[in-house]
Amino acid sequence: MQRAILHMDLDSFFVSVERLLDSRLRGKPILLGGTSDRGVVASCSYEAREYGVRSGMAMKMAKQRCPEGIVIRGNSMTYTKYSRIITEILKEEVPLLEKASIDEFYADLSGMDQFYGCWDFSRELRNKVIRETGLPISFGLSTNKTVSKVATGEAKPSGNIRVDSGEEKPFLGPLSIRKIPQVGAKTYQTLRNLGVRRIHTIQEMPIELMEQVLGQSGGSIWRKSH
Repeated sequence: MQRAILHMDLDSFFVSVERLLDSRLRGKPILLGGTSDRGVVASCSYEAREYGVRSGMAMKMAKQRCPEGIVIRGNSMTYTKYSRIITEILKEEVPLLEKASIDEFYADLSGMDQFYGCWDFSRELRNKVIRETGLPISFGLSTNKTVSKVATGEAKPSGNIRVDSGEEKPFLGPLSIRKIPQVGAKTYQTLRNLGVRRIHTIQEMPIELMEQVLGQSGGSIWRKSH
């Protein structure tokens, strides 16, 4: 039986909830997080990202890069409430659900093709979340969690990508090594210093070299690249 793993991730979840509560925020650059200059950006809208703003950035720098940005402190209780609503919707529809974070989910749809196409099911499930909550969500569908998660990232905002069996390596190959889950800033810089920029380069490297450079995590990253 071929595995079918669905990964779903809400688009700029905190910002999307704020826009759901106040439609005047739609289409505007939003900086969500600590409101003082010492604060940190917890989330930002795609409009703010066009100015180079990223999650984890100091709010002072974010406001310098995006002076028109609207700063919102946010409310964790509200986000938790909507996360629970979405979780319940998904639990009702999928046989096996894993909640990876407040806005990220995996579902094992393996074996469902004999009843109903996993691709069609995933698209209808996405539409149901949007219809019942008003929140945008993207998804990736493949044979494993790593590829599905990367596919979701490539599908954003508000899109979907399917990677068929046998197409995993060609799909990953052209992408930046930053797309691999587990590759943070330090690991990224280490690999860049070796001249490694794209996943296909890791695919062509022996696992022993990756382990020599990065230890056990190097082997894990090598396997994810495949």
